[in-house]
Amino acid sequence: MQENVLEDQGKDGGGEGKKKKKRVYLPQKRSGGYAVLLSLYRQSKIPGNKGYMFKLELQAEAQHLCDKSFTVPDLGSKYTAWTSVRTLIHKNLVVKTHNPARYSLTEEGFSLAERLESVEKWSDGGPEEDRNGERDVEEEKESCRVVNLTGGDEEDEEEEEEDRIQPTARPSHVAQPSSSQPTSRKTNGGFLLPGTYDILLCVDFIETTGGSRHRKQELVKELQRNGVKFDIRKLNAGDFLWVAREKVTPVPGQLKAPTGRELVLDYVIERKRMDDLCGSIIDGRFREQKFRLKRCGLRRPIYLVEECGAAASHLSLPEATLQQAIVNTQVVDGFFVKRVQDVRESAAYLTVMTRQLTKLYQNRMLICRSRELEGDGGSNEEESGIPSSSLMSFAEFNQGAVKNKCQTVREVFARQLMQISGLSRDKAAAILQRYSTPHSLLMAYERCSSEAEKEKLLSSIRYGKLQRNLGPALSRTVYQLYCSAGPLS
Repeated sequence: MQENVLEDQGKDGGGEGKKKKKRVYLPQKRSGGYAVLLSLYRQSKIPGNKGYMFKLELQAEAQHLCDKSFTVPDLGSKYTAWTSVRTLIHKNLVVKTHNPARYSLTEEGFSLAERLESVEKWSDGGPEEDRNGERDVEEEKESCRVVNLTGGDEEDEEEEEEDRIQPTARPSHVAQPSSSQPTSRKTNGGFLLPGTYDILLCVDFIETTGGSRHRKQELVKELQRNGVKFDIRKLNAGDFLWVAREKVTPVPGQLKAPTGRELVLDYVIERKRMDDLCGSIIDGRFREQKFRLKRCGLRRPIYLVEECGAAASHLSLPEATLQQAIVNTQVVDGFFVKRVQDVRESAAYLTVMTRQLTKLYQNRMLICRSRELEGDGGSNEEESGIPSSSLMSFAEFNQGAVKNKCQTVREVFARQLMQISGLSRDKAAAILQRYSTPHSLLMAYERCSSEAEKEKLLSSIRYGKLQRNLGPALSRTVYQLYCSAGPLS
């Protein structure tokens, strides 16, 4: 049985006068700390990784490496496997930063995780491996015995608590999980192989509560009647999307099955009734929602527009204005727009989309990517011979789409520019491409020799597919906004 803590033991170390040796922390195999360290280490080895993991994606990634649940405590206990993260942070192996929390390895944690990974790879090979590997592992364990980390007697109580939290090591006669099971990720790391996941429709909880509850419940009933698998949850962007959820095998002795990884497919739907569209245009939500959908990281945004029928004549805006807004959404903003008559047709469209996406992705290898990375991870397709798609995790998608999250100076600058009448998203993007911050724009104004030159500074910037000039009127308005104390003319 692998020990939780390795202690220095010498031949002459039994005397009472000897000072107690400092001990090096080594998490028990398949414990919470063991799983977290290995998961963070493996994520750090993925090319182009973001350097940290959020709590939900770390729990999902580490669960298959741990015998204890990260979310549900055992009967009669208040501890889960996640409790061990506190110990890892206390021992300076893991660092927690930002809000929402981001977890990453310290240098000491990386070194320990690297040793655990080498032992893990050796144990996966079995006794038929070259005995040189066994000697390397023994030397690695022996080296752990002579390493001194900062610690002392005051840590004993905490490590004893860790022993209570973590499950005991498995006896050698207990069968280990088969590598062919869907829960095993030793061979694919950041991948989901064909047949190891299900396609699931996710419905924003706002679409099922509040407002006209009868109409919203009708949508749920129609989806159930059509046999669609769906899950109601909070979505920070869009009303409907689809995830590839990893199939998992329940762990004996646990009430709840481990949570499988979830990768978001590149399709997100924003649903609008005509009356809701009218209200969102008046209060400004329409432009903001399109802006957030554009930057949520999913490549196939869709607007699902429900007609109101006769009720459209009683809206606050003319029908022609609403129709023009829908056309602009499709032509200018590049969204796909699907028009339906009522809730039943909306449910039918979601049903068809779910079945089509299930067919489209059923034989594909799904590669987990960070939202900071662009492009598709298709390079693995040539190596494996399996069609592949590069998708982000649901946890990262939802965290990145938080409405009131901290924004960069560039993002705030873009939103400022878009408040100007007539300055669209494409025009703001063109300005940002040349002047990424207000400071850079102000410095450019200072370099101008005359007032007329300042007013025309942005007029020749080209934007959009047709590469039209921004024009002198908008250029003058932007200049007055940032450089004039008086009202805009």
